[in-house]
Amino acid sequence: MSATEPGGARLAGVFLLLALFLALAGCAQPRLQELSEAGSEIRLEADALVMDDGVRLPLTVWRADAPRAVIVAAHGFNGYANDFSLPGPWFAEQGVTFYAYDQRGFGRHDTGRGLWPGSDRLARDLAATVALVRARHRSVPVYVLGFSMGGAVALKAAADGLEAEGLVLAAPAVWGWEEMNPLYRVALWSAAHAAPAATASGRGLGVEVTDNIEWLRAYGRDPLNIRETRFDALFGLVSLMQEAQDAAGEARLPALFVYGARDEIIPESPTQRVMRGYRGEKRIVIYERGWHMVLQDLQRERVWRDILTWMTNRSAVLPSGEEVVIP
Repeated sequence: MSATEPGGARLAGVFLLLALFLALAGCAQPRLQELSEAGSEIRLEADALVMDDGVRLPLTVWRADAPRAVIVAAHGFNGYANDFSLPGPWFAEQGVTFYAYDQRGFGRHDTGRGLWPGSDRLARDLAATVALVRARHRSVPVYVLGFSMGGAVALKAAADGLEAEGLVLAAPAVWGWEEMNPLYRVALWSAAHAAPAATASGRGLGVEVTDNIEWLRAYGRDPLNIRETRFDALFGLVSLMQEAQDAAGEARLPALFVYGARDEIIPESPTQRVMRGYRGEKRIVIYERGWHMVLQDLQRERVWRDILTWMTNRSAVLPSGEEVVIP
């Protein structure tokens, strides 16, 4: 997720006010991207992934000279592959080739920009991407790293049978309908149906997402990050987060959860519920000085080293010393 995502009671107030003002505007339907029928062969190009419906998803790769592992990374809501501009080069230097792609409607994929593509399509895109990367790197393990919304997509894909050596779930977006205050649910539903194309931003909400202010300022200047979010896209996101919650009981891939104790975007309660309910082999790290942008925070290398250690040896002691047990 990005700094423009919903988080905390402040944004719920925005939803409620919009819902009250727009309730009499007539009932519309949340809009989805128009998707084509499958019929193309998926393929991996130098700078893009081609999906089964012919859509090209822009791709960024940080290559290791002789990779000992590979990461396929799915970014957060309103971001794009540049969410991984800090960890990507670092992992490549450690011998891990790092693939990050722009999900539909985000970043450099400008077709249907800002429109929600549907959770099923996002999960199928991730599964197809992993299959392509595994076919290219047959001799090394391939892991999926999902950040925020990307973590929700990874959980859903894993429950649907994703084939990978394991998941790294970084601040996964799992604040679904069941965990949300009923007032928030009504407000968002009303806004998404009364005026689905109306937008909101996170400006002025006072929500902190990271202590890495320099990186955050650059993020805010990047025109490829979406700053004004449609209410029907937020509606779709919350539905995806609910599906990710439900998927925790079905996924069986080995997983490493990394989460910041200071996360003001995804609350602790639903996050721990998912951690507790995850049925596959799991390890959990909660960083005392970590925020939502746990991969970009000032103490980010602690997180990266834990991820690298886990990928290299899933039973090794993690160097941060902040692993916890949530049965």
